[in-house]
Amino acid sequence: MVYTVKRWEESRQVPLTITPEMPAKKPPKTSFGQRLFAMRTARALTQVDLAKALGTTQRVISYYETKGELPTPEFLVALVGILGVSADELLGIKPAKLHPERAEKRGLWKRFQRMASLPDRDQRAVIRLINSLVASNTNGRSRVEAH
Repeated sequence: MVYTVKRWEESRQVPLTITPEMPAKKPPKTSFGQRLFAMRTARALTQVDLAKALGTTQRVISYYETKGELPTPEFLVALVGILGVSADELLGIKPAKLHPERAEKRGLWKRFQRMASLPDRDQRAVIRLINSLVASNTNGRSRVEAH
């Protein structure tokens, strides 16, 4: 049977609906999804960041976090390398070692890297501000230690 556009439209029974809003974020449902989410966020990585590092899409990361099926061995090895954890930790065989202070430092580093998009004048102003804050803290500590 040959379909024309008109005949195809008539045979199509699926209504087309377009929603203006993004779907709500879904929490991880399985223990693997929860561990992946926790390890990713502890390293201050977004789903997009992790996907780019793995050479895949954000949708794939979301799938593993929300559906929680176990990844292929090749993908698991890549995840372990990017997240800097063991496969045992990611699979829940051993307890995960999360380092929230690293996430905070990475978050600060990411903000600092965004400074590159500022005009040179603004970059110099930010650097002067940082230098003056560091100097005032150093001087403040010296005075306190001296007393």
